[in-house]
Amino acid sequence: MGELINILIVEDEMLIGANISLQLTQLGYKVNAIVPRGEEALEKIRIEQPDIALLDINLKGELDGIDTALLMQKEYDIPIIYLTANADEAHFNRAKTTNPYAFISKPFKKLDLQRAIELTVSRIMAEGRYKKINSKPNTPFVLNDSIFVRHNDCMVKIIIKNILYIEAERNYCRIFTKEKEYVLVMTLKEMDIKLPSEHFLRVHRSFIVNISQIDEFGHTHVVISKKVIPLSKNLRPDLLKRLQTI
Repeated sequence: MGELINILIVEDEMLIGANISLQLTQLGYKVNAIVPRGEEALEKIRIEQPDIALLDINLKGELDGIDTALLMQKEYDIPIIYLTANADEAHFNRAKTTNPYAFISKPFKKLDLQRAIELTVSRIMAEGRYKKINSKPNTPFVLNDSIFVRHNDCMVKIIIKNILYIEAERNYCRIFTKEKEYVLVMTLKEMDIKLPSEHFLRVHRSFIVNISQIDEFGHTHVVISKKVIPLSKNLRPDLLKRLQTI
């Protein structure tokens, strides 16, 4: 099943936090939580790490947003986006020491928020935290256990073990999971080269399968979740060899 990018909002003005949450949800992201204090944010992160933390610099309490980020970074490598209504020189210089991925000045528009999140995801990928496999805008980025694909203008995380198979459709690929399918603008050959080989195998000119999802196979086909997928004669030995090593 596809998993949306998970964002933690740390904002002590709850109306603003709720508005940000609504806008992020409309943009196709998942909001991990809205918390008003840095201390609560650190506790929340210990329970469940978000993909991105959205931090108001001017938090009330003992920890402001920058203090919270510094403590967070001692244990976790979570991209930070700062929200601020008062970006004075002192705050900005302190904030720079935490290497934030973006700043959003209040009041802000939905487009400001959207661009900050998209730029953050792009920078993460460019830094190699995710393996960029193609420069086209719709192609996926590969982690050890998941891939990110563009879906409805957002980057959506798909857990690799939940992918059933991938089918070619001219210059497109369709990724099938049990719950959903995703269309990518790239060829099956490109997918075959870039996907982690320990999980996937090409069994036909039009199909790549997740080996762990195979329910049965014969001389000319494999079956995954009741879908009969053709098996090319010249690729059958590779499949047999891989199945013997599982």
